[in-house]
Amino acid sequence: MTRDELKDITFRFTAAFNRDDLDGVMAWFADDAVYDEFNGVRHEGKEAIRAAFEPMFAGKFGKIRFEEEDLFLDPEDGKAMMSWSCVTTTPERRSSWRGLDLLHVAGGKIVAKHTYAKAARPLFEAGTA
Repeated sequence: MTRDELKDITFRFTAAFNRDDLDGVMAWFADDAVYDEFNGVRHEGKEAIRAAFEPMFAGKFGKIRFEEEDLFLDPEDGKAMMSWSCVTTTPERRSSWRGLDLLHVAGGKIVAKHTYAKAARPLFEAGTA
């Protein structure tokens, strides 16, 4: 995989989140992919990953957008690390926190997504956004 290919996958994957396109996000995952949330919850396989993302895409936490801060690429190992600010907007308020995703890519698909964040708990939990 080239550096440009890995960068393209990372940006297109993130863009799907930012346009509220759950099918677009899921198209990037391998069937046996793993998603580790920053709170320690692990989801294995596309069905479990989709179920984890569905509340966010259904608008349960308001409008969510990821604003890229830094991107580090290791095309030889198929790894990308993007740090971001997650901005949530509800009718009541706007909030944000910082975090990062470490993506493992093989064969043009994401095989693992590990999320880390600078927050004790997701700030979009009920009553906090």
